[in-house]
Amino acid sequence: MTSTSPADGAPSDHASSSASDPAQEAPQSLAARGSNRSRQPDNQAFRDFIGSGWGPRPEALPSRSEAAPWAAARREALGRLFPGERLVLPAGALKVRNNDCDYRFRPHSAFAHLAGTGTDFEPDAVLVLEPLTPPVPETGAPDSSADPGDAAPTHEAVLYFRPRASRSSREFYGDPRYGELWVGVRPSLEEVESATGMRCVHIDSLSDALAKDAGPGAVRLRVVAEADEAVTALVTSTRQKVGLETGEAAAEVDAGLAEATSELRLIKDPWEIDQLRAAVAATKEGFDDLIRSIPRARGHWRGERVLEGAFGAKAREEGNGLGYDTIAAAGDHANTLHWINNDGAVEPGQLVLVDAGVEVDSLYTADVTRTIPVDGRFTEAQRRIYQAVLDAADAAFARAGTPGCRFKDVHAAAMEVIAARLEEWGMLPEGVSAADSLAPEGQFHRRWMVHGTSHHLGLDVHDCAQARREMYMDAELRPGMCFTIEPGLYFREDDLLVPAEMRGTGVRIEDDVVVREDGGVERLTQDVPRTVEEVEAWVSGLIA
Repeated sequence: MTSTSPADGAPSDHASSSASDPAQEAPQSLAARGSNRSRQPDNQAFRDFIGSGWGPRPEALPSRSEAAPWAAARREALGRLFPGERLVLPAGALKVRNNDCDYRFRPHSAFAHLAGTGTDFEPDAVLVLEPLTPPVPETGAPDSSADPGDAAPTHEAVLYFRPRASRSSREFYGDPRYGELWVGVRPSLEEVESATGMRCVHIDSLSDALAKDAGPGAVRLRVVAEADEAVTALVTSTRQKVGLETGEAAAEVDAGLAEATSELRLIKDPWEIDQLRAAVAATKEGFDDLIRSIPRARGHWRGERVLEGAFGAKAREEGNGLGYDTIAAAGDHANTLHWINNDGAVEPGQLVLVDAGVEVDSLYTADVTRTIPVDGRFTEAQRRIYQAVLDAADAAFARAGTPGCRFKDVHAAAMEVIAARLEEWGMLPEGVSAADSLAPEGQFHRRWMVHGTSHHLGLDVHDCAQARREMYMDAELRPGMCFTIEPGLYFREDDLLVPAEMRGTGVRIEDDVVVREDGGVERLTQDVPRTVEEVEAWVSGLIA
């Protein structure tokens, strides 16, 4: 791997003059020792040379992105909830994987939703919604009664980030975090303004911008506190200087912004739904490649990772990568709900539960689960379990399309089927019917399905997680809501209450759906085989 020595690791004049006498050098700090493996030249002649002889930058600015108008509408909707307040939405910082190696950067979802910038933009960037309207009394809660109507904009969006430096700068060649020779050509302020339609400003001016006109009775600050520790610290110090809320009071203020940005994503706009369609299409291709790899997986001591790797390759080829760690769980591993070790063998006669999703470049992800017979055919016991789960999924889908359906009703519909099947198989406690089990004081069927049936889907695989219960679980389904339907049954090898022929088998079927304008529900994953016959034909056709 290429050395990533920091630019300040170059020798100073003192170090150069005393290099022949190590005893005269000042003790080196721990932070500076990463530079020991690579010393960069710093003389003026070298800097003049490396900064010369380059061709001109492209003069044409990028066109406005397809996401820009949709992101602008989202910002306007958020701004109407907080008139007169300065809203601070960081993209987040690079996160250390180990030593000086960072994880691949992914911006915070609230930032991505409101900036519309997608993949990789931009470590340490901050979106600020600057108030254009007078402040309102400080109640600590958003003004949810604001009428969108044709009201004038309440905020101006300003995007702060570090643009690329000139080729004559030391950053160009000597900074492994921002330098062009290290991380590629980063955008200019003008280029990002052209693509996003937002005013762009150098990040160095953020501190002054946050403090401007801030204070009690003037401009209040809110920040998505979890997104970037350094930006949150800057907001905190600014609040202290100008006399705004601190401590628990500040946390409550910020929670209101986090809640609002989460609830803003409950209803997807048409552009977002198209991104989810693209993510589902790429995910279907990933499943195809995974199935094609089954013959190799059967002969590998870590066959589950062969399957995982096949899907992951497609995710990187067709999108930004995985929306979450892939579950490729063969046999009894399928009964561990979050099995991501994927270090087991794939044996003939087994089922493999695969829960996987491609995250496309806009950062929207699919979330699909299929349970696949390794040999291309279900056994009789496997078929019984699979059909029970499929019937539960179909019941949930049908309930979701009925007028007045609440989000939690989708789960209830699936559980009615699951409880009935378990009663038929004699697995509920003696004297307990399916109806008894469905009562709040029962719930015995949940031994074999402890998770929920649905969650919202979008930029996060479990999207809108900070929304209030009345806006999420208890809310009526509305056009534009995108969510999963994913019932399952999980029968562990060591579960003595399960018929012997069913033990060691886990089945989950997960589809992604969107509520249409007419109130019906569309299955976004309709092209991914899901019935017994479809799955058998799918697998047999690809591994023949």
